[in-house]
Formats: sequence, C-alpha cells, structure tokens
Amino acid sequence: MPQPMSQLPEGLTTRPLEKTDAHAVFVLMAAQEQEDIGEVAIEEADIVSDWAKPSHDLGARSVGVWDGDTLVAYAELMGADRADTSVLPSHRGRGIGTWLAHWLQDLGRRVGSSVIGMPVPQGSPGDRLLEELGFRVRWTSWVLKLPEGATIPDRALPEGYVVRTAGPDDLRAAHDVLEDAFLEWSVREREPYEDFAAATSGRPGFEPWNLRVAVDPEGAVVGVSLVLVSDNGTTGYVDRLAVRRDQRNRGLAQALLVDSFAQARAHGTSTSELSTDSRTGALGLYERVGMVPTSVWVNRGIDLGEVAENAVHRP
Repeated sequence: MPQPMSQLPEGLTTRPLEKTDAHAVFVLMAAQEQEDIGEVAIEEADIVSDWAKPSHDLGARSVGVWDGDTLVAYAELMGADRADTSVLPSHRGRGIGTWLAHWLQDLGRRVGSSVIGMPVPQGSPGDRLLEELGFRVRWTSWVLKLPEGATIPDRALPEGYVVRTAGPDDLRAAHDVLEDAFLEWSVREREPYEDFAAATSGRPGFEPWNLRVAVDPEGAVVGVSLVLVSDNGTTGYVDRLAVRRDQRNRGLAQALLVDSFAQARAHGTSTSELSTDSRTGALGLYERVGMVPTSVWVNRGIDLGEVAENAVHRP
C-alpha cells in the first residue's frame, strides 16, 4: 500500500515547473551541491537540454516548492525511473525532502513505473533521508579527475582507424553506438534519437568538436565520446563514452579519452574529468590511466509496490 502523503510546512506553495524556471532550478541545485560536495557540478545547460527532450513532459512530471518568490525545492521524474530532487540547504529539516519523495512515488505509480531512483552524494543529508525512507542503493557512481598537468598515455589506433570530429552524417550512428553500449547494463527504454540530439547538438553552447568519433577503415562509427567544457572554461569533461562491442579491447576507448581531453585543453581547459558507475565495471580502467576519484554518489531507488517498514516522516 502507498504511504500517506506528508505535509509541506505552512506558507510554502507549489506548482509544476516551466522551462523559464531553468535558472532558478540551477541556482537551487548549485547551492545544494556546494553545501554537500564543496563544489558545483551542475550547469544550467544540463537542465535546459534535459527539458528540451521531446519525450519529457515537464509540466506533468515536475513540481517546484516556493517560499515567497524563492524556489526552495523541486522534483521531477524523467522516463520510467530517473528522478531528481533538491532542497535549499537553508530549508532542510522541515519535511520538504520527505514530501518530495512521497510526491515522486505517487507520480511514479500514476505513470506506471515499477521503481524510481535518484542520485545523491554518498553520506549527504539527502542520502541519509532516502535511506530512512526505505530507498536502497541501486548503484554507486564516481566522479574522476585527471590531476592538473597529467596526461593519459597515448594508445595507438589499429591500422586504418581514425578519431575525428563527428560530422552531420555521423550523428545517428553515434547515437546507436552509445545506446547499444549503455543498454548492455542500463535497464531502461532506448533513448529516442530526438532526445539524443537535444542533449548534444541542441545543448546550449554545443560546438561540433564536442562530439568525437572513432571510425574504422570503412568509415563506420565504432566509438563515441561527448566532451564538454564547464561554464567557467576550466574543465573538460567526458559526458558519454562508448565503443561498439565487437571493437573493444583494441585501445579505442583510451584513444578517445586522449583525443577528448586534448581537444578540451586546446579550447582552454586545464583539468579533465568524467564519471562512471558500478554497473559498467570501468572504474579500474580510468584509475589505471591516472584518473583519481574525487566524489562518490549513490543512486537510491524504491520499488513502488512496497511500503518501507523503516520509513519515517520528519516534522
């Protein structure tokens, strides 16, 4: 049976989010990340490109919580199970996070989800609250950085292979390589090409050089890396990286990393980073080429047919 919905503190108001709220959500999430991990990882472009995906019904799948004119919390559900939430640090401990967790579970049941989950920094207030509410750890993620001044060792490409900027004719093939690889370990629906386009070429600030491809001697795309530059211009980060299954163990992933970070440095960055999670088994690969974990996140999920016996409602 579903848990009873908790109540928001008196004086707060709610409404579905609109695309014009992207900056307010960014400010909110940035404040939470600064408090929890000591730096801001989220960028407004991340939110804008997510909300531009044709498959995402923002109005039906989101809620914002306001204290006067200030957005102090939000939640949204993308696809079947990907939830995101944030509460302004100054408004923690008032039951808002619990209310959002219950709101998401109720929404998930209405849209037919069997489970919902969300990423939180390991050991953070959000992590502890979700554990109290019965959310289990589904997987662990690490953000890794290449120390300033360090480089990943070069890896020679097989004869006839090339790493280059993706052209317009490569985009659908790049999407297929990424989706085929990610769906080997990620249990979700296949991402529509239109959603991929919104998150890449449609992302604010995207430049053609951001999408790197490895091609075989026949010109087929067999590896892909999406490398972006942080808002402050100091960090190049690989947002997605994949190699076609039949082309693995040939050095293509390492060659794509070398190329991606070199391209980012050529565009003014001084540090390089990426993230990976326990479902991929790739952590050791990145550590072996010199990357160092800097933060740990857990994805906590809950099965929507269950009531967690240890769930608590905070006042």
